[in-house]
Amino acid sequence: MKHFSFLFVVFTLFSITLLAQDLKPGFDPSEFIEVLHMSGTKVDSIKRANKIPQQGHYHLAYTSPVVGLDNCWHLWLKDDNKTMLINLRGTTGTLTSWLENFYAAMIPATGTLKISDSNVFNYKFAADPKAMVHVGWAVGVGSLMPTIEQKIHEYYARGVRQIIITGHSQGAGLAFLLRSYIYYQQQANMLPRDLVIKTYCSAAPKPGNQYYAYDYEFITRDGWGYTIVNAADWVPEVPFAVQTVNDFNVLNPFTNARKLLRKQKKFFVRLFLLHAFNQLDKPTRKAQRHFEKYLGRAAGKMTKKYMPGYQPPAYTNSNNFVRAGSPVILQPDDDYYNHFTNNTTNIFMHHHHNAYFYLMKKIYGVQ
Repeated sequence: MKHFSFLFVVFTLFSITLLAQDLKPGFDPSEFIEVLHMSGTKVDSIKRANKIPQQGHYHLAYTSPVVGLDNCWHLWLKDDNKTMLINLRGTTGTLTSWLENFYAAMIPATGTLKISDSNVFNYKFAADPKAMVHVGWAVGVGSLMPTIEQKIHEYYARGVRQIIITGHSQGAGLAFLLRSYIYYQQQANMLPRDLVIKTYCSAAPKPGNQYYAYDYEFITRDGWGYTIVNAADWVPEVPFAVQTVNDFNVLNPFTNARKLLRKQKKFFVRLFLLHAFNQLDKPTRKAQRHFEKYLGRAAGKMTKKYMPGYQPPAYTNSNNFVRAGSPVILQPDDDYYNHFTNNTTNIFMHHHHNAYFYLMKKIYGVQ
């Protein structure tokens, strides 16, 4: 009887927990479109001809100060007071905001950034020591974290246990890293472990290398982290990626290729193979060094001018950026291109919220 009573109590508590949790795994088109509405109402970047539809069951509860490289975030609270939404603002029209995007060298996914004299950001975005991330967006997250952590604790004390993290464009790049940071803060017991978190990144650029992507997709597995892409949008194709032999796993046939090729007994065959390998290997290494020079060291010097006290970190010798998150592909058709034509000077035509709204309505029937 005691055993039965114990099982009954456990089952009851488990059932109550499930009933209290509205946020569930899996791509929910209606949930995402509502999130996209809120993201769209707080976009300060490219001017649009059409108005963004208004949000549904959320109200704006907090707007952060503008910090870092023109970074800002908004806290939306669901009307039932169970769920908070963290929306990270995308690129604005300012030079500083665009600088954050072009500050595209890579840094280790675990380390320290001196954001300012009063903000030293000790971060962990991935467990794998081979993981690397975009330095500009790491600076953005580090600039925003003081107010984000403050509000998470504040609303947790009010009973909010569910969080949706979202962003469009640059905001999506920030959202990847924010989700990763919160996960590892939870593991370190710096943030509550019972938070239920879901992430929607729309029109997202590439946030880090392959090992960061593996880590992000692991911690958001089983339907908790989505990246939504209009296949006609160019922004998910950036930053530029250069893959060298140093970007592979430890066990691979490329790192020690020269050593293996030198064992070829036939002299002319050996000479040809070594020449061919050098012709393939050296250009990628040279390209990576150029990216690091201009998108790392030069951009870092510019960043110091806009962020007093910022100390540029050491960059890694890699620019192998890849896409992250479980993909939801919005595939355009002829009807789409009749509305959103390529015959225009507007390079953001397929990147705007309106293009994403159109495809979501057409493919999923939501609006």
